Order: sequence, then structure tokens, then C-alpha cells
Amino acid sequence: MSVGEWTQVLLYVGVLLLCVRPLGAYMAAVYEGDAPRGVRFLAPFERLIYRACGVKAEVEMSWKQYAGAMLLLHVVGFVVLYGLQRLQGMLPLNPAGLGAISPDSSFNTAVSFVTNTNWQGYGGETTMSHLTQMAGLTTQNFLSAAAGMAMLVALIRGFVGRQTASVGNFWVDLTRSTLYILMPLSIVLALVLVWQGVVQTLDPYVTISPARSFFGADGGGVSEQRLALGPAASQIAIKQLGTNGGGFFNANSAHPFENPTPLSNFLQCLAILLIPAALCHTFGRMVRDTRQGWALLAAMTIVFIGFLGVGLWAESRPHPRAAEMGLSTSPVDGPIGNMEGKEVRFGVVNSVLWATATTAASNGSVNSMHDSFTPLGGLVPMVLMQLGEVIFGGVGSGLYGLLLFVLVTVFIAGLMVGRTPEYLGKKIEAFEMQMASIGVLVPCLCVLIGTAIAVMLPGIGASITNPLPHGFSQVLYAFSSAGNNNGSAFAGFGANTPAHNLLLGLAMLLARFWVAIPVLAIAGSLAGKKHVPASSGTLPTHTPLFIALLIGVVLIVGALTFVPALALGPIAEQVEMAGVK
Repeated sequence: MSVGEWTQVLLYVGVLLLCVRPLGAYMAAVYEGDAPRGVRFLAPFERLIYRACGVKAEVEMSWKQYAGAMLLLHVVGFVVLYGLQRLQGMLPLNPAGLGAISPDSSFNTAVSFVTNTNWQGYGGETTMSHLTQMAGLTTQNFLSAAAGMAMLVALIRGFVGRQTASVGNFWVDLTRSTLYILMPLSIVLALVLVWQGVVQTLDPYVTISPARSFFGADGGGVSEQRLALGPAASQIAIKQLGTNGGGFFNANSAHPFENPTPLSNFLQCLAILLIPAALCHTFGRMVRDTRQGWALLAAMTIVFIGFLGVGLWAESRPHPRAAEMGLSTSPVDGPIGNMEGKEVRFGVVNSVLWATATTAASNGSVNSMHDSFTPLGGLVPMVLMQLGEVIFGGVGSGLYGLLLFVLVTVFIAGLMVGRTPEYLGKKIEAFEMQMASIGVLVPCLCVLIGTAIAVMLPGIGASITNPLPHGFSQVLYAFSSAGNNNGSAFAGFGANTPAHNLLLGLAMLLARFWVAIPVLAIAGSLAGKKHVPASSGTLPTHTPLFIALLIGVVLIVGALTFVPALALGPIAEQVEMAGVK
């Protein structure tokens, strides 16, 4: 890597970490009902929303009521989004005249966007009308992200609460997440993206004459080209900030209408991890011990940088067979490394950085073809998803997922010294461990069982574009993405079939709610407990030792669960590529 490429990586990590404290403090103030002066003009809008929806902001909820409200939001969102897709041919704002979407694809997409997964088995510009994109997909981008943030706040209140049955009010947390955090950030980012050239219009598609002639798929000459347009910038801003990832266009963030410049690429990649990273500081401030938040951020950052380094090493090296095929590997004659499937304007470093960030978070947007990465390079995003989307993870969901691992780590450490484990002054007992185990293991089961069923389905060969290990990697990647609410794809797996749409949809549903509900159950249990003062036997949970223990638990759970499956896919392919028999 050149000095300039190292500078790009260091600049990205540096800017991300510099944003953590101010944004984290701002979000803590919002959730504690003390919004900073600069956004207090939004308070009347907040009260208006409560009155219009019949919400009594002062009424607290138990964890079961909180979970019920969360499920109600998702059920209503699913019905509305499914209906928009099935009826879009009869609805306005459809300049391309796109018809209704099939029932199985509508089901899959509705589940995907409601659960914040944003897996897409379709091409956006050739499938979804402007109305469906705006009123359906973009709306769910806000609501699903805000719901994840709300559930994190409920868990934080569980740690802070003292013998209370309340974990807050879901509708209040949802509204504040949207109105004070997601909306302002999205408006600013959308305006910057429009300035950089991202399209934002309701005009019809444009037909142009190509600058140079080319041949179509049928071998005939093409004299006209139709350019898809639409309200893309507004959707792209929240797709990144809300760790959604669903692209307006089929090529996602590799499309020049979505991501036209180096600055737009940097800002979108930064937006992916911005809120998940800052929420660590929010956590520390709300539990009145910022050291805890910094410890969690340190664990996330160490693992992220480690996997980023592996990805950069793998993709910066030329393919072993490149010289045999007469391809240039010299920096004088051409680019070094594996440039297959990558935009020349972004290069290897920005492609790997994006792939690592989007799979460390539950974002799923892409600016390169993960299917074209080297086996080891493709293993990096796959493993980051399989770890449970806890290395930054989704907005809210990533941190509450990591906190489940924290409880497991504290429990293991307590067993090692013969003490009842404690975290933030709350005893971690059997119920919390049962719920944490469910939250940690259900996504793993969704990935492995879903992959096993998929590879046994009749006609699986028609859905994968490569045989043997790489073909298996395509299927494993797809279910790793769905089972961990990511949404990215290897892009070689034709998953838009009734069977796969159903399987992936079920994986997304189980992985989202069988983690979220146990988290809320833990919040309710902790809130009802009394605070236990720290003693000489209490394990410090902000030290380098605990950070190392936490990282070890996360990696060991991932290794024990997925190494056998990875050995059949990317590991076998890496050995094959290296020529080892």
C-alpha cells in the first residue's frame, strides 16, 4: 500500500473516532429528555406527534408492553410495505410504469426493510416505483433504525433502573430517535450528496444517445439508452446513517448516481459507522461511567482494524494466476492487487474499507462486487457478519448485541473466580444468561440451518454462478447476511425465487425478533433489581484485560460455530487458489 492509501485509512478511522464524543453526548441528552438548545425548536413537533398518535409521553412501559409496541410497529410497517408493492402498478409516482411485484418478492422485501436488513433480491430502478421507494422503503429505513436505537435505550435503562418495572416508553424513544437524530443528520447528508451529484428528482426517466456505440445482450447495436432517475439522495442518506444499506439502484453504492465522487464515497462510508460508534459514548454517559462506553468502543475498533488489515492484505496482492494469464501486476503498467469487480475510481483500499465497514455494521450497501474478492478477502465480510453484527453493528442493535456478549463474558469471568457475576452494579443471574444465550445463538442457527436447507433444495445449481467451494460461499454468505440483518450479497447467488425468498425472509424475522425480545426481557429483569455497590471482588469491566476477554469470547463463539462451514467455502477455495493439494 502507498502512503496515500494508508492516509485514507487513517483519516477514515481518525474522523470516525473524533465524531464519537460530540455525537454520543448529543444522543444521550436527547434520550434523557434534555435536548440541546440548537434543536429545541423541534419540541413542538414532538408534542404534535404525540397528540396526533394518541401517545401519553409521561406513561412508562414494562418490558412486555415495550416489546408489544415494538412488534405492533413492525406488523403495521410490514402490511403497508407489502401492500405498496402489490398495488404499485395502480398508484401514482410511477414514471416507468412498473407493475405489481410478485407475492414472494413482496414478502421478502417487506420483511427485509421492516427488520432493518434491507436484503434486495431485485433491481431497484427496474422494480420499484418512486412512491414505493419513498413511502415504503425510505420510511422503513427511518423506523427500523429508530426502533433499534429505542431498544438499546431500553436496555440501558435496565442497567440504570433501581427496582422498577419500567424501561421507558417505546413511542417516545422512537420519536426522539427519528426527529432529533436520524432526520437532522439525514437532511444534512442528503444535501451534501446532492451537491456532489447524487440524483434527487421526481422527473421521468431520460432517454439519451450513447456517446459511443455498443452492443446489447442480444448482440444488436444499441442506439438509445434509458437513464433511471429518482429521489435517490434522500434514501441514500438514511440508508447509510440508519445502517440499512438498500440501494436505490441495482448497483447500489457502486452506481455513479448514488456515489459519484471520492468525497461522497468517504462521507457515505463514514455515515455507516457514525451512529453505532457514537452510541458507545451514549451508553457510557447514560450509565454514568464513560469508561464503560470507551471500553466497548475499543473492543469494536480493535476487531474492526484487525479484519480490515486482513482484507487489505488479501486484496492488495495480485492473484497467483495473474502472471500466467498475461495480466499486468506491475505498478508501472497497471494497478496492483485484485481489481476484479471493483470500481477503478475507488480502487482496492476504498473497496475493502467499505466492504469491512458495511459488514461490521448491519448496513449491507456495497461499492464493489464481494463475489469477486479473493477467497480470503471475501471471508472477511462473511466472518464479520457471522460474529453477530456486534463489531459496531446496526444502529442500536449492534451495541445491544455486543452487550449480550458482555454479559456472557462477565458470567464466564465470574465462574472463573467463584463469584456471582456483576455488571454495572447488577447481578447477572440465570434468567439473564438464558436470554443472552438465545440472543447470541439464534442468528447462528438461522445461518447454518438456512444454508443447509438452501443447498438441499432442488435446482440449487441454477441459483449459483460458480461450482464447488465458491458456489457454497455464495449461499453461506446470503444466509449469513439475512441471519444477521446485514443485507449485502456476494452477488452471484440468484435468490429471487419463491423458496429462497421465503427462507431468507424467515431467517430475517427470527434473527431480528429473537434477539430484540430477549434483550428487552433482560432490560426488564435488570431494571427490577437493586444496585449492588462494587467491592474488591468485582471484576472491572473497563480495563484492557476485560476488553481482551470480550474480544476473545466474541471470536471464540464465532469460530466454534462457523469454522466448519467456512472450511467448505472460502477456506477451501483459498487453499485451492494457492495451489496446495
